[in-house]
Amino acid sequence: MSKPKILVARDVFPEIIEQLSQHFDVEANPDDVIFSPTELAQKLSDKVGAFTTGSERIDAAVLAAAPHLKICANMAVGYNNFDVAAMTSHGVKATNTPDVLTETTADFGFALLMATARRMTESEHFLRRGEWKKWRFDLFSGAEVHGSTLGILGMGRIGQGIAKRGAHGFGMKVIYNNRSRLSADIEAQSGATFLSKEEVLKTADHVVLVMPYSAESHHAIGAAELALMKPTATLINIARGGIVDDAALAKALRDKRIAAAGLDVFEGEPAVHPDLLTVPNVVLTPHIASATVKTRFAMAKLAADNLVAFLTQGRALTPVN
Repeated sequence: MSKPKILVARDVFPEIIEQLSQHFDVEANPDDVIFSPTELAQKLSDKVGAFTTGSERIDAAVLAAAPHLKICANMAVGYNNFDVAAMTSHGVKATNTPDVLTETTADFGFALLMATARRMTESEHFLRRGEWKKWRFDLFSGAEVHGSTLGILGMGRIGQGIAKRGAHGFGMKVIYNNRSRLSADIEAQSGATFLSKEEVLKTADHVVLVMPYSAESHHAIGAAELALMKPTATLINIARGGIVDDAALAKALRDKRIAAAGLDVFEGEPAVHPDLLTVPNVVLTPHIASATVKTRFAMAKLAADNLVAFLTQGRALTPVN
């Protein structure tokens, strides 16, 4: 009997392909081509399952061309590439990879905060250009991290991880805003105090964005929000592109409306707003917050396990819908 057909939409660990091949007829993508919507629809036309990443948009048009599709397993905790309502109406299961990347992403968020506060990228470029000729008392003086106020917008698992690192490791005062306030126990464990979004922006020395992307959070940080922040403050985005109005941020950085920013995600990535490439006071990384070998493998394994569990047992491990 022939095996069910699935698509692995991007290149992935060979061990994952081997695992999936035990159960399915796998169409892999070792050349790591990013499929156009038309190509993706064609590839899925005879598939029952898909291993996807953030680069594959699963929407009504794609679903209409894939009558046999039963599940899309995203190798990411975020799933804004999924039209979940359309998937549900077409009877297609959506899954993601929560938990396995929490601590690694929190580590990176804090690393990006420190690199931004201490002007590491800016000073490295200065050194590489051969401009370092002498010591100066104010050479690349940055912002304190220890003992400062850390503001977090979005207090899920990753936000809580960053809060704990700040409160317990660096003696920071942690304030946060979330769609719903955390329990007193979790607040105590995180060393965090709930405030309004506006108060977090006004008060924090370092603002870290860890909120999910949605229509409601699109451009949640724009010119008006940046104007609330201290001119000495930094903004860190490890959430999703589109939460920040990148054009407004570039202007705020150029005008020294805020001191600096650290960005791992961008609106329209992998394209980056050209104005962000011309301001010196920003640290830019290519969406690598979860990028350790151990964590990326765990993400891929969970996505594969979702496909196997759902298509062989009818039960997804980490369903979205």
